[in-house]
Amino acid sequence: MRNDVDGGTGEPGGDRQGEGVGAVEIRAIAEDEIAGWDRALVLGFLRSHVGSAADFRRQQWEPGRVLAALDGGRYVATFRSFDVELTVPGGAVVEADAITSVTVSATHRRRGLLSRMMAGDLAAARERGSAVAILIAAEYNIYGRFGFGPATRGHGWNIDLQRTRGLRAGLPTVPGGRIEFATMDELRKIGPELHERWRLTQPGAIARNELWWKRQTGDVQVPGFEWKEPFAAVHRDAEGTVTGLAVYRVDDTWDGSYPNCTLTVVDFLALDRGAAAELWRFVLSVDWVRKVVAENIGPDDPLPLLLADPRAATPYVDNADFMWLRVLDVEAAFNARTYGAPGRVVLEVEDRDGFAAGRWAVEVAADGSGRCTRTTDEADLALNASTLGSLYLGGETAPRLAAAGLVTELRPGAAAAADLLLRTPLLAWNPDNF
Repeated sequence: MRNDVDGGTGEPGGDRQGEGVGAVEIRAIAEDEIAGWDRALVLGFLRSHVGSAADFRRQQWEPGRVLAALDGGRYVATFRSFDVELTVPGGAVVEADAITSVTVSATHRRRGLLSRMMAGDLAAARERGSAVAILIAAEYNIYGRFGFGPATRGHGWNIDLQRTRGLRAGLPTVPGGRIEFATMDELRKIGPELHERWRLTQPGAIARNELWWKRQTGDVQVPGFEWKEPFAAVHRDAEGTVTGLAVYRVDDTWDGSYPNCTLTVVDFLALDRGAAAELWRFVLSVDWVRKVVAENIGPDDPLPLLLADPRAATPYVDNADFMWLRVLDVEAAFNARTYGAPGRVVLEVEDRDGFAAGRWAVEVAADGSGRCTRTTDEADLALNASTLGSLYLGGETAPRLAAAGLVTELRPGAAAAADLLLRTPLLAWNPDNF
């Protein structure tokens, strides 16, 4: 679920003083208040026609993590966060404060309600030991003022099968491997173990909990979000170990007496290139299908280059920034990841909220391990907390940000040098909404 926002562009920080502001209380809700909170959430998302999802929300509820703003007993803003593991370059994980369900009623815009909820949550997350906070922004110009920067991109492809006619010859194969369909019950058992192995190979990926799998397999359904049972194709190697998964749906469209169906891939996991190639070969060969849409498979996935004609793949309409990140503990975050080349860079970070403010030296050894510490040495690059969030997972480059005026180069050549340090073999990618 994408976050919604208060729609205001007022001054960041404290509340705007205005009529009724003093009466607005912000606090964590009790479990028996979920129904009212859920109604405020759907109204904030402009979905007044949607029925109650209170039963589903109760499964998400954690004491102290579901916030509301109340004006005279009426819910006028919502906010929720939860802890989740985030994979960083090198395969380590850090604890992230995942923020979602953010709404402010149109009647209470520009009163600082979002600022108050955000400030309290980020301070609590830092106190708990979260290295970063993450969210998915419905609008681009809201969350930068809270120190968040776009850290991953969603990227997909439309593939015209009449142009490409499948994969090119000579791709990796898996001798003895096979593909079989899984039921939704089987997927709830197979999927979590496969994803746990896969997510540690992909910077930017987050853990999926049991409720995520129940929702994706129809065991739990949420009002307002139509669920239709998909196909789940599982790849096994010669020993029978699951090494890949493609979950997809197929529409039923005909051009007169000719099939003209679109197959849409909604989840794709592969532990190696052989399994990936076998799954794509299978997906591209389904009868009646004339177009394959891979909604989100990562910004540097080689899929087009696997095709007999790469021009048959055109960019998906939703390709854009996706997960945003805010660094809460600079040392913990940067010490957890690995780096692309040995060297040293000193960053001067401006952060109005103080979490990342200061001068930081990142020193990288020959084995790719890094150490981040405060320093009084002269800085090489100057940037703000939002830009630091964009750089952290390797989803952006220092030279590109410098060219855009978002990084200031204080030493000639420092942006290029920092790029070598921060470079990752795989671009950061998170396929999961939250």
